[in-house]
Amino acid sequence: MQKAFSTQTKLIVVALAATAFSTPALAETANVSIYGKADLSFDVINTGAAANGAAGMSKNNVSSNVSKLGFKGAEGLGEGLSAIWQIEQQINMDNTGGTFGTRNTFAGLKSDSMGTVLLGRHDTPYKLATRKLDIFGDSIADNRALLGAVSAKSATVAFDGRQPDVIAYISPEMSGFTGAIAYVNLAEGNTTAAQAKSSALSLAGMYKGGPLFASLGYEEHEISSVAGTKESAWKLGVGYDIDALGLGFVYEKSSDNLTAVTAANRFGHNAYYLSANYKMGMNAIKAAYGKAGQLGATLNTGSNQFSLGYDHGLSKRTKLYAIYSRISNQSAASYGFSQTTATSINGVGASPSVVSLGLQHNF
Repeated sequence: MQKAFSTQTKLIVVALAATAFSTPALAETANVSIYGKADLSFDVINTGAAANGAAGMSKNNVSSNVSKLGFKGAEGLGEGLSAIWQIEQQINMDNTGGTFGTRNTFAGLKSDSMGTVLLGRHDTPYKLATRKLDIFGDSIADNRALLGAVSAKSATVAFDGRQPDVIAYISPEMSGFTGAIAYVNLAEGNTTAAQAKSSALSLAGMYKGGPLFASLGYEEHEISSVAGTKESAWKLGVGYDIDALGLGFVYEKSSDNLTAVTAANRFGHNAYYLSANYKMGMNAIKAAYGKAGQLGATLNTGSNQFSLGYDHGLSKRTKLYAIYSRISNQSAASYGFSQTTATSINGVGASPSVVSLGLQHNF
């Protein structure tokens, strides 16, 4: 009896093991790919002294820097047509928090000859137009500290963002050119005709040929059903590689017509970003400078940001990095680092700085 029980137990263990080892095979059969990034840094931040005389402070952060986990897949439907899907979320590896599917998460159809249509949550074409030109993207020195049209200051939807409730079309590449258009419903929760009807339209055109990259983006927000409450922004991006040296330039201009709220062009301004990235094998030296102009007619609301960095590659997927960045605000400006705005600045007129040491691994 004991021998029979032992034999039965072994069979159960073998069956369970076979099931466990077959799971990856099932995933591959379903065309599921798992990918992601772990990016953590130790940041020493000085919040700077405010215009009212309030003293700043020095503080330490452990930052997760847009660490993420994603699942994606595709199924061929014949004649160059595929069904595609993706679920991606940010993972806050330094603490708890986060919601499933917070990043680009969508389903759609992709045609080799006609392009891609998708629905869900996705980066806008305006954002896609110049994201690759930010050499400090998703780090504490991200150029969206100053760029992105500062729409959040007008309490509306952000430019240069990732929006929910998107329907988008991306063209196939044609002689180096790619186009994209997206419509965003910003008032999907409305239940009455009296509620504000808000939406966004985003466009981008991109070209990649040899060492040259160029792009043009435009986005418009219909903020409410009240006439005149609109804001828009356009930007131009250019990148050029000279052997191991990569150069980048972005120019952005925004305008608004918030007549029902305050005054015309209250937050309209221009901004630009210059960058250089010199590669030495798996290592790189980086430098960038950004400048945001005055907001509308409000004096002393400009700012600039200088960043310097060094990457030391340990492999094709893993690197150590060091970053120094400083934002110099005028007396009526309050820009902060894009990844830690709420905790990196000491009020209006403060000029924060940071030293960041980190490790990044892509999988």
